[in-house]
Amino acid sequence: MPETETAEEISKKPEVRKELERAGEKEPAKKVKAATTDKFWFVTHGLLLLGCAVLYYLVGTKLLPLIQSEVDLGRRFLRGFALVVIVLATAKAVRVYAIGRIEDTVTRFTLRRILLLVAGLLIAVIVISVVFVNWYGALTALGIGSIIVGLAVQAPMKSFIAWIYILVRRPFRVGDRIKIGDATGDVIDVGYLDTTLWEFGGQYISGDHPSGRVIRFPNEKVLDEIVWNYSWPLFPYIWNEIKFQVAYQSDLKFVAETMQRIVTEEIGKEMMERVSVYRDLLARTPVDELEVREHPRVIFRVDEMTWIDAIVRYLVAPREAGPVKSRLIPKLLAALNAAPERVMFPKGDAR
Repeated sequence: MPETETAEEISKKPEVRKELERAGEKEPAKKVKAATTDKFWFVTHGLLLLGCAVLYYLVGTKLLPLIQSEVDLGRRFLRGFALVVIVLATAKAVRVYAIGRIEDTVTRFTLRRILLLVAGLLIAVIVISVVFVNWYGALTALGIGSIIVGLAVQAPMKSFIAWIYILVRRPFRVGDRIKIGDATGDVIDVGYLDTTLWEFGGQYISGDHPSGRVIRFPNEKVLDEIVWNYSWPLFPYIWNEIKFQVAYQSDLKFVAETMQRIVTEEIGKEMMERVSVYRDLLARTPVDELEVREHPRVIFRVDEMTWIDAIVRYLVAPREAGPVKSRLIPKLLAALNAAPERVMFPKGDAR
């Protein structure tokens, strides 16, 4: 049995610290430096703004003989172009200095999508303001156009609203392992209109091994279907179990101690860390009195076929469930079969 670690020692472990950070304990922000390519784009944006300022000054002077209507049109387009450059430069700065300092890749992915959408909307507003001099006419045209487009593309609009729901309510994120409807897989992309899964299990393969297929479904499915998330940040692990059938005459105490010892030797330390995380996070919710055991547990149940089910239950990460079970079963069988006088398994009548 591994030695019991103190709460302070466990809290310093990388895996535990990461989950505590997700729950609200953030480390001091690190200073972010722009890459060389990003600096190049910042300089380019600055030069473009300088060029716009020079052209804006030159338009209407004697150096460029233009009529008044052409001067007004040219300056309007220059203002619009300068605003677009400012939006792009601001978006680049936010991506590098704000989003870039976030360690969680999933959060960075989501915020970049939101930033891209906001920048696109601002650029669209700027273009409309340049094309339509009269803002009332522009808003009227935009409103009528939105109604027509909304009626024509109700399903995509519903999926877009569902994308906002996914961002706000977070039923899943990129990297989570989920089940929705008949689809099971790891989320590899959450777009504005659809979500993409890397399937595991499925029609042609058993267990939780990737099948090689990609599943794509519209985001609106989230509003109508139940979502099972195996990677929920509050508790990103699942309880798994291995079951053997033994006779009533078996030494059940020996069976329980042997199974618990083997599993503890294999994953006991990791399980203690995960349970520590769960207890700490659970204490912040109204459900803080739930008993959670630190070590693997063995339970017995009466089987319908006159045998006893010996079940060992343990905590594991979703993607490790299959490999861990494959590693444990041979070791459990070897330890139990080493004492045939104390552990009796079902045997067929081979003749």
